[in-house]
Amino acid sequence: MAVKHQSEIKINIGLDENKIPEEISWEAKDGGINNEASKAVMLSVWDHKKKDTLRMDLWTKDMPVDEMKQFYHQTLVSMADSFQRATDDQKMSATMRDFCDYFAEKLELKK
Repeated sequence: MAVKHQSEIKINIGLDENKIPEEISWEAKDGGINNEASKAVMLSVWDHKKKDTLRMDLWTKDMPVDEMKQFYHQTLVSMADSFQRATDDQKMSATMRDFCDYFAEKLELKK
């Protein structure tokens, strides 16, 4: 199948003198995102040759810990949803969501 359209997602990281992230911004013009500021990013890429995941987790110095906990929780929930769409494994998706509820409870994220 021939590629009919190229889409680009850009992540820009502003570093301090010690190469610690100070600013993060991203854009995805096809999605209507133009130079949007962020405090954290998690990126996973599947290397099909090595059968391994390549990862990049970055956050700025001023990312509040309470927001980091919420970011992780929401990422875990979205991974459970994505896992269900990708595999149609209802049982494991439900198990993942149970863990997300436990995670939120232990971190007192749910009010």
